[in-house]
Parts: sequence; structure tokens; C-alpha cells
Amino acid sequence: MGVLNVTPDSFSDGGAHAHLDQAVAHGLALFEAGADVVDVGGESTRPGAAAVDTAEERRRVVPVVRALRAAGAGPLSVDTTKAEVAAAALDAGADMVNDVSGLRFDPAMGPLVAQRGVPAVLMHLRGSFGTMHLEPRYREVMAEVAAELRAALARADRAGVRREQTIVDPGLGFAKDAGHTLEVLRRLPELAALGRPVLAGPSRKSFVGKVLERPPAQRLMGTAAAVAACILGGAHMVRVHDVREMVDVARMCDAILGEAA
Repeated sequence: MGVLNVTPDSFSDGGAHAHLDQAVAHGLALFEAGADVVDVGGESTRPGAAAVDTAEERRRVVPVVRALRAAGAGPLSVDTTKAEVAAAALDAGADMVNDVSGLRFDPAMGPLVAQRGVPAVLMHLRGSFGTMHLEPRYREVMAEVAAELRAALARADRAGVRREQTIVDPGLGFAKDAGHTLEVLRRLPELAALGRPVLAGPSRKSFVGKVLERPPAQRLMGTAAAVAACILGGAHMVRVHDVREMVDVARMCDAILGEAA
């Protein structure tokens, strides 16, 4: 999954693809580099980012999805917690929904996903975007992440979402400090017990910077190591900025696992 942030303030590439022509060109380049799906997001979730209202998020996201679809792009995901934005993006040609709140923030999101019958990523996140990084605490981080992902799957079920539509994401770096995130990575195989495909997003995250003492633009090799750990730990999809390089990592990991490269 290639990352396409159409925001002015994302943590590693804010503003780089904020204009329609830049966004479309980058989205197509991600597919050319080997992405299987491109995830279009119009609201930054970095610590301290300003909240974006529904109208502004729609204004950022929908024209990009529509233009990519018109240009013959491959599968598109919309990265949003707002049902209205998701509906507009699906109408414009998106194929799936990536909700980092796990259907918590907007009670209309579950019914929308159920009605449209599209795949939905349910990510683990505690608190809000404004509070999630303030002293995250766990007694047993992986057990709690798994339990809260089960709760997200139960929310989806209550909304009428079929289990086969769902993908789970442990939320690397979300409401977790570097130690928590590394522990989740070490124990990623435990998520197999949920019986759903796993998406993991380690790309350029702060835990990589914490370990290597590198800014976001210098975290390529750290990201590659984390991507390899995710795949070898059972992730079915990885969400990354540097698609061409991470395709090679994924192919090598698949070969190690004895799967088709």
C-alpha cells in the first residue's frame, strides 16, 4: 500500500502532494513503482496536527481519487475517519476504506462500509489524534492491542459489516511509544489469532527515528528493517512511502517464507 498524503502538514511529506496535479502524478508513480493499492489521505494524524473539518477533507481527497480513477489507476483506498468523506471518495471511485479509529470516531462509518460492501481497515488507536501520544500506558501492550482490535471487529459486526470485509492494523506508533511499538512488532504473529488479514504501517515512523536517531527523510533503511519484520511476522500488507524499495524487501521476505516472489 503506497501512501499518498494530500495534506499540507503530514509528518514526513506534508505539502509535497497538496496540489491536484502533484497528487495525481505521485499516485500514478506509486503504482508504477509496484504498489498494489494507493491510500489517499486528507487529514494528518501527526502529533499536534490541526483538525480538518469534513468539507475541507472532502475538498482535498475527492478530486484526487476521481482524477486517479480517470487516469486508469489501480485500487484506491481512502484514509479517513469520517463517513461523509469516505462516502464521497467511494462515489468518486475509491475501492476501500482505511479508518485509523477502528470505526470509533464516526458512528456512521460502520453502516456505510456495510452498505457499500467494501474492504475496511480497522486500526488500533486509543484516544484522539490530539491525546494519543500523551503518556500512552499499557500493562500488557500486545494483549491489549489484540483485545481492542477484537472490539473493533465486534463494532463492525454490529454495524452489519461482514467479517470477510475487514482487515486489522495494530497501529504502529499510534498511542504507543517506541518501546510499545517495538514490542508489538516482536509479537505481531499473535494477531493471527484474530483470523483476519493484517496491515502494518511502519514507514518513517517515530519509533524508527528513536532507535536510529534519524529524521523522517533519513529513515529508509530503518523502515526497510521494520517492513521485513512485519512481513516475516505475518503482515499481509504494508503501508509505505518508499514503494519501489519496499517492493524489493517484500519480495525477498516472500522468498524467505517460501511464497511466490
